[in-house]
Amino acid sequence: MNAFSDTAAVKAAESNTPDLAAIKTRQRAAWASGDYAVVGTTLQIVGESLAEALDLRAGQRVLDVAAGNGNASLAAARRWCEVSSTDYVPALLARGRERAVAEGFANIEFLEADVEALPFDDAGFDAVVSTFGCMFAPNPPRVAAELLRVCRRGGKIGLANWTPDGFVGQLFKTIGRHVPPPAGLQSPALWGTRERLAELFGAQAAEIRIEPRQFVMRYRSPEHWLEVFGNYYGPVLKAFAALDVAKQPALTEDLLALIARFNRADDGTMVAPSDYLEVVITRS
Repeated sequence: MNAFSDTAAVKAAESNTPDLAAIKTRQRAAWASGDYAVVGTTLQIVGESLAEALDLRAGQRVLDVAAGNGNASLAAARRWCEVSSTDYVPALLARGRERAVAEGFANIEFLEADVEALPFDDAGFDAVVSTFGCMFAPNPPRVAAELLRVCRRGGKIGLANWTPDGFVGQLFKTIGRHVPPPAGLQSPALWGTRERLAELFGAQAAEIRIEPRQFVMRYRSPEHWLEVFGNYYGPVLKAFAALDVAKQPALTEDLLALIARFNRADDGTMVAPSDYLEVVITRS
């Protein structure tokens, strides 16, 4: 290969390498738009289930990363754990803090932090958790390395991750047909596969336990879901904003068709099960 072709090959490779910093900036803006807490509070049962799967004990130090408005944080606090709740969106931390104070858990530590660069010492936590949070960070190997780093040996990492074929996984696939994701970026729904979890954590895990679960989305109607997600769930809100007005109805049509595929209600409401994996990793 001559010098010209060498240079061309390097440029081609660079053009296919995603700019992770730029992607993260856009993601942060997306999650900060709308008000994710409106959707997040409906997912509380997932945090409770994960806390039970981890068998959390009173007095344990628990770190919730990409915590959103604090579902897993509150679940751990209800079990008398010492909880640090982190996210890189200050507005979401504020909503989590409001919930904690209202429920009498003012001792939860809320801290702005990036899951790819956690400001904590090595092996500082008995359990590290994330419900539908860290799976969206653009650099999965870096995320996994940080979760493992801050978890003590013998401690546990607990995750709730949407699956590719479930409702939310298909939601992102549907959005991607209208607003393509950045080139070279892998789907966050891969976190909802056994293969990806083994790849990310297997080398430093004494055990990986995975249980398929379902969270059921219950709304007044498909149109009500579209109203809530379109106004408050950042990725959907931003997808509509990125489209010309003339192209928005096509996305609406596809989202309603997606709901129809999953909706098991026959009374005009929306009852749509969405598959996720409940994951408990024991740190070796």
